[in-house]
Amino acid sequence: MPVRAKLVAANWKMNGSQSENERWLATFRSAPPHCETVVCPPFVYLAQVAQGLERTQAGIGAQNLCLQVAGAWTGEVAGEMLIDLGAQWVIVGHSERRAAYGETDEIVAAKAERAIAAGLRPIVCIGETLEQREGGRTQQVVMAQLDAILRRCSVAQLANGALAYEPVWAIGTGRTATPQQAQQVHATIRARLAGADQASAAATRVLYGGSVKPGNAAELFSQPDIDGGLIGGASLVANDFLAICAAAR
Repeated sequence: MPVRAKLVAANWKMNGSQSENERWLATFRSAPPHCETVVCPPFVYLAQVAQGLERTQAGIGAQNLCLQVAGAWTGEVAGEMLIDLGAQWVIVGHSERRAAYGETDEIVAAKAERAIAAGLRPIVCIGETLEQREGGRTQQVVMAQLDAILRRCSVAQLANGALAYEPVWAIGTGRTATPQQAQQVHATIRARLAGADQASAAATRVLYGGSVKPGNAAELFSQPDIDGGLIGGASLVANDFLAICAAAR
């Protein structure tokens, strides 16, 4: 079985300013982490962050992309444009996109396919709501989301990016799945991938994305099928993000 290097991605969501970003970048550069990292700022700050991380090993990612190639799609951003600004990665199907902007399983899968076609490495998000978990539907919901992705993208293609399991009930709520709860879902995800392509499944990184903090990161990342994290709120404080990266190391 290949050794999967831990990956820690910072999702700044709709936060930041040029001055705040400069302070974050200066702190990050002063103590660069010894694990693979990706920083995903809002579109408008991609160039600034790419330049600020130029002499580090960190990757640059966007938080979304358009389903279409460049053209008459007012207000949208094409994958090729993201690459032009220095991005290598893109988050696809975050729960906030699904809930607030109506991105269905099919749209998320199509965006993952479009990202790969454009040359980006997608971090594709899947996860259940509190209502779905309390109704005993976690596996059903997560597998349906994953199956939609697998109808458009091969496991080998996903292995070049990552999947992120984000229990919606643990995002921004202060609640976190226990390491055992998270591991159980991660193992189920990997088993489904292995049913399609065992070798690629073993190499695919599955990140955890539910209120990871410096205090719980090490225990979460010690689980055999948790390969790092997609970090939201805690990534806005550079020292907290660096502490989470240290836990991944």
